[in-house]
This record gives sequence, structure tokens and C-alpha cells, in this order.
Amino acid sequence: MTHALVLNATYEPLCVVSDRRALVLVLTQKAAPVESSQQVVHSEHLAEALPAVVRLVRFVRVPRHAQIPLTRRAVFARDGGRCVYCDSPATSLDHVVPRSRGGEHVWENVVSACRRCNHLKADRSVDDLGWRMRHSPFRPAGSAWRILGTGRTDPTWTPYLVDFVGRHGKAHLAISA
Repeated sequence: MTHALVLNATYEPLCVVSDRRALVLVLTQKAAPVESSQQVVHSEHLAEALPAVVRLVRFVRVPRHAQIPLTRRAVFARDGGRCVYCDSPATSLDHVVPRSRGGEHVWENVVSACRRCNHLKADRSVDDLGWRMRHSPFRPAGSAWRILGTGRTDPTWTPYLVDFVGRHGKAHLAISA
């Protein structure tokens, strides 16, 4: 099953829905297609390309107090899928200040790491080892991060997400098919 990006009337990313739900939104004229996928669905009298990106016809007010959940996929998206210590592909999460030393499980203390670095670091701090991180961990904000954190992304969505990722986004926006 493929997915489609739903944009607000102002082109702000809202959520990800199934391609069938996006098609229903277009057919009921609640949304307009912005980008189409290569897949076409057929009915008795109609052949329609499945939308990859749709924009709602009416503006939807979204509450801003919702936080981005701290998930493995979201941390990997924030860090570009790379180890913050050695820049190799990340396979695990690491707490900068180990939990055994009072570190919390919060955005500002969790980073992506490769297996080797995570094993070498163990329950020591970065300062104890003399290591440097490529960038400091941060709490992502904005609607695009909610979408990136799901792991369901498509390269056609990039232009609609990049503008809303924020100041840290351009270095860490890793969208793969």
C-alpha cells in the first residue's frame, strides 16, 4: 500500500493517508491533487491516477501544542540516519548522558548511533571518551517532523516538507522511497 501526503489549503503538511483515502478526498472534491503517482486505478467509467500529494480545499485549523513523539524512526530522521559520533549508518539509539547516570529519555539526550560506537561508549559520557558529536541533539518542531518521524516518506514530498522542517532540517532531511 502506498501513501499520500495531505497538505492544508496553505500548503502546510498535515498528515499521511493511504492512497485510497487520498483518492476519495479528491473524488469528493474535499482536496485537489498536487502530485500524482505512477499508479492508475480503473472503474467502469473512469481511470484515475492515484495522488501522491493532495491539498485540502478548505483550511483546517491544527492545534500547535502537540509534541512530536520520540520514536526510533523520528530520531533517525532527525539525525539523517547516520551515527552522530562517526557518521556511519546508524543502527541504534544512544543516550548522550547514560540513563544509569541520571540521563533522561528526551529528545535532547537521545541520538542515533552505529552499533560499534554505541558498544564502545557503553555507560560513559561523551566527555569521558573525548568524543565529539557532529551536531547537538534537539527537539524537532513543526508539522513536517511529525510526517518525517513516521518513516512513511516519498521523494515527491520533498518540496512540500523542506520549507516546514525549520533551521535544522536542510542538513538532516533524509527522505527515502
